[in-house]
Amino acid sequence: MRFNRIYIELTNICGLACSFCPEKSTKNHIIELDVFDSMVKQASDYTNEIVCHVMGDPLVLSNLEDYLNIIHGYGMKAMITTSGFYIDRHSLQTLLHPCVRQLNISLNSFNKNNTKLTLDEYLEPIFALCRDKLANHPEPFLNLRLWNMDNNGSENDFNSLVFEKLSEFFGVKADYSKDKKGLRLASKILLHFDDYFEWPSLSNHVYGDGYCGGLDSHIAILGDGRVVPCCLDYEAVMEIGNLRNQRLNEILSSSRACAIKEGFKQNKAVEELCQKCSYKSRFEKDQD
Repeated sequence: MRFNRIYIELTNICGLACSFCPEKSTKNHIIELDVFDSMVKQASDYTNEIVCHVMGDPLVLSNLEDYLNIIHGYGMKAMITTSGFYIDRHSLQTLLHPCVRQLNISLNSFNKNNTKLTLDEYLEPIFALCRDKLANHPEPFLNLRLWNMDNNGSENDFNSLVFEKLSEFFGVKADYSKDKKGLRLASKILLHFDDYFEWPSLSNHVYGDGYCGGLDSHIAILGDGRVVPCCLDYEAVMEIGNLRNQRLNEILSSSRACAIKEGFKQNKAVEELCQKCSYKSRFEKDQD
C-alpha cells in the first residue's frame, strides 16, 4: 500500500477565523517533536511526502524548522499550506527548507478576516519570499491560491485587487479564466484557482455513493494522533485508529479502514460522512 501523500496536522491552531473554514470543536493540539518523529518514521513506509496541514497553520509554530528537519532526515518531501499571515515569523531559509517541495499560500485568507493590515502589508512578506525563491531556491513550488470562485463572482472585487498587485510585481498579466485552473507567474510560482467547496458534515444532505481518494491517494493524521481516511475529516468522524497508542500498519489493516477502501473501489461510500460529502465529485471528474 502506497499513498501519494500523508497529511500530518502539526497543529490544529491557525489563529484566524476564515468564513470558508468550519469551526472546530476539538481542543487545541500541537504534536510533540518525538511523537512527530515516530509518525513520520512510520509514514515513510507508505509515502514520500508529508503535508503539514489539515486545519491548522503550521507557521504558527516557532520551531517549524525542527519538524521540517525530521521530515528531511527520513529523506522525504514536505508540503506546507498557510494563510500567509505568519510568513514574517520565519526565516526564508526555513520556509524554503530543502525538504519543502511546495508551499501553498491561501490569499483569500486576507479577505475573510478582520485585520489591521493593508493588502500591501499582507503581500509584502509573500513577495519577499517570492524574490528569495527566484534568486536562491529554484526547486520548490510556490502556489498562491485563490480558492474563492463561485457562480456569483462574490470575490471579484478582491480578486481584481490581487491580480493588480501580482501583475505589478511579476510583470505578467494576472487574471482569471474559467478555462484554466492556474497561471504561471514566474519559474515555479503559480497562481491557482478553484471553487469554494462545502466541508463534509453529518448535517449535510445526502449526496450518495461515489469514489474518493481517501485511503487510496492519501490519509490524514490529526494533531491528537487520530488517523482518518480523508484530509477533510478534521474532527475524526471516521477515526480508524490513533497513532499515539497504535502502529500505522495495524490501523490501515483495521476492518473499518478496509471497508472504506473496498467500498470506494466499487464507487460505494460506506460511511455516513462520505455519503454527505460533495467534494468526492471532484475525484470522479479526475477519473473521467
